Amino acid sequence: MVDGKAVAGTEKNRPTLDTGMPQTARIWNYLLGGKDNFAADREVGDEIITNLPHLAENARLSRAYLTRAVRYLAGAAGIRQFLDIGTGLPTADNTHEVAQSVNPQARIVYVDNDPLVLTHARALLVGTPEGATDYIDVDLRDTETILREASRTLDLSQPVALILMGILGHIESDVEAKSIIDGIMARLPSGSYLAMYDGSDTSEAVTEAVRIWNLSANPRYHLRSPARIAALFDGLELVEPGVVSVTRWRPEGADSPTKEIDQYCAVGRKP
Repeated sequence: MVDGKAVAGTEKNRPTLDTGMPQTARIWNYLLGGKDNFAADREVGDEIITNLPHLAENARLSRAYLTRAVRYLAGAAGIRQFLDIGTGLPTADNTHEVAQSVNPQARIVYVDNDPLVLTHARALLVGTPEGATDYIDVDLRDTETILREASRTLDLSQPVALILMGILGHIESDVEAKSIIDGIMARLPSGSYLAMYDGSDTSEAVTEAVRIWNLSANPRYHLRSPARIAALFDGLELVEPGVVSVTRWRPEGADSPTKEIDQYCAVGRKP
């Protein structure tokens, strides 16, 4: 086990920090009101907000879905282990904070390959004494390394929740995205879960915002229809209410807006 230490890639393969190139994690951090971003990230964020004024609110609503999904998984679903890929920069209500607030013994492994996220990894590793948190510096596509390193902290013979929030949009091919999911879920036992959301192509405004994003941000982002997102759950049992806008997935109290947004999500269980 590697509690309290980030599992990093080699110096040779690790991405370098380029503050002049907008990065997805930093733009999203800016939209969420964070401070871990640079002028290039804020410039893209501001341009997107000009065309889609509610994007910052949508970022918050998507984050609220993450909180509800993890709370459900750690509570009603009885999951004690989480593999969160595409972690992004730490903000409020990170996966380990939500899961360990329900069960202090929950174990969480975060995965990302953004160098600034790696710099802040220790902030993610402050969990409960009873549980465990760890960080892996590796690309989403390298599922073999992810599973090998995650097994230092997680018992892969027991159910695990795979968390893929807003990350598969960086994979253009549906075949490749499904292959990534299946490559991980095949190694997890029955009773494991997949929870994810991604941007959808359900409005012209979002399509235009992503076009602007892709002019300069790295990596590029690709929208999917709700039907294409649903297809990524083939072979899994969808938890009610199925594939819906993030605002419609089991809203609670203040998280109960009346509108839908162009971010679609679902939670599925491996039979």
